[in-house]
Amino acid sequence: MSADTAETPEGRETAGRRPLLRTLSRAQERLPLAQLAAIVALFIYGASTIDGFSSPGSVKSMLVLAALLGISAAGPTLVILIGGFDLAVPAYIAAGATITAQLSGASHWPFIAILAVVGAIAAVLGGLTGWLSHRFQLESMIVTLGTAALITGAILVWTGGTPGGQAPAWLSRFVSPAGTTLGVGIPPVVVLWAVLAVLLIIGLRLTVTGRRLYLTGANPTAAAYGLVRTRRMWTGTFALGAVLSAVTGVLLGGFAGGGDLAIGNPYLFQGLAAIIVGGVAFGAVGGYANTVVGALLLTVLTTILVGKGAGTAEQLMLSGVLIALVVGVHGRERRVRDRV
Repeated sequence: MSADTAETPEGRETAGRRPLLRTLSRAQERLPLAQLAAIVALFIYGASTIDGFSSPGSVKSMLVLAALLGISAAGPTLVILIGGFDLAVPAYIAAGATITAQLSGASHWPFIAILAVVGAIAAVLGGLTGWLSHRFQLESMIVTLGTAALITGAILVWTGGTPGGQAPAWLSRFVSPAGTTLGVGIPPVVVLWAVLAVLLIIGLRLTVTGRRLYLTGANPTAAAYGLVRTRRMWTGTFALGAVLSAVTGVLLGGFAGGGDLAIGNPYLFQGLAAIIVGGVAFGAVGGYANTVVGALLLTVLTTILVGKGAGTAEQLMLSGVLIALVVGVHGRERRVRDRV
């Protein structure tokens, strides 16, 4: 812009907008403000056009669905931030639900023992996946696809193709919208999600391990020169991601009442949609707070679509459009590696 142009009213107005736009852009990089505004707008629209949308029961149901989606997307969020991708999420979820139902209903195992078994299996398989991917420079999508096949085959052999058993009654109440926490009308699974979100957000932003994870995802070479053990970071991140996915399966087992080999299938795409719509991207962009907002946004939007009579096809199409729009916006931003 020339000096003469800058002196015109139009030039001064344009120049005045630039600091505001830069401020808004930087704020959006730190917090998903646009997505938060979309949640508020969608909720107001739903409340004004759908009967019972804003009732306490409806809000609790949306929070439970968002919690299950948000917890299922926690592991993939960490894996994406470090630069990987996990296609074994549905298998971990199915394993968590099936093991819980089988050992609880048929064998009467204590829940703490079941949780220990589920966590140990997921941690070993997830950690091995991350180690193999990093050690041999393999595409994590391919390795996790093989892990998913291994888990699914093992479940089929163990259950004979027909998972049985039943989740504990208290676990079903734990994930029910009608559940209460210490006498307060908040479903326990929502409280669990809130605690998990706080721990992950603090862990990613304020701890040495979190900073190493971001550095590994942003620039593995620089991380290695900075004495970050990137292989250990990959192993630990994939292990934690697998455990979180398996715990989601345990919760979904209570929600559905039992195990099911297909129970985790919807959460691969829905979880990825929540992550991307929230603003998380490869190259260590975003954080779990973005995923939380993305899960809430997708849940409110899906509830509106269901209330308007839209089917699964319409929901998938709109989710695809949202992902394309968000990727288009974030594709224009500089990655972390270009900002350090």
